[in-house]
Amino acid sequence: MSKVNDKAKLMATKKRNRLIIRTIVLLLLVSAVIYTLIPKEKSKVLAVGDMAPDFELVDLEGNKQRLSDYRGEGVFLNFWGTWCPPCKKEMPYIEKLHNEFADKGVKVLSINIKESDLKVKTFRDQYGLTFPITIDKDESVKEAYKFIPLPTTYIINKDGKIEQIISREMTEDEIRSYMESIQPE
Repeated sequence: MSKVNDKAKLMATKKRNRLIIRTIVLLLLVSAVIYTLIPKEKSKVLAVGDMAPDFELVDLEGNKQRLSDYRGEGVFLNFWGTWCPPCKKEMPYIEKLHNEFADKGVKVLSINIKESDLKVKTFRDQYGLTFPITIDKDESVKEAYKFIPLPTTYIINKDGKIEQIISREMTEDEIRSYMESIQPE
């Protein structure tokens, strides 16, 4: 009888140990799911009226471009990619209007997202672009501005505040209107 009791006790101990292990594994899985679902540090998405975050990038000519250096002027801040069809379509309009508004206190600053210098220079040369073009190689500026689609353009007034955020392709008339809206007085 003692062997049967010992065997029963051993089986009960194994069962209890399995239950404990399964419970621990289940708790770990539930904890991992909860950790994943709970929002981390809530980062604020930029909105019209916010100050545009300052940044420093180097343009294709090797010059440092800081948004804060443009204070007192309107800034047409355009994020784009060489592979992006809407970006390709609006670039000639941006170039044309850059030339028209440069002497009126509106500057174009262009930020390519994480592409090679060669691709961006080839694109610039193909489209004859003359405004400053930078490359956000580590996506730090993209992260600061928290946008998703390309192209995205921030219309920034002379005081550094965001007047408009456009997350789509623009027509020449729309670009002209936005540039007119941020001309310093």
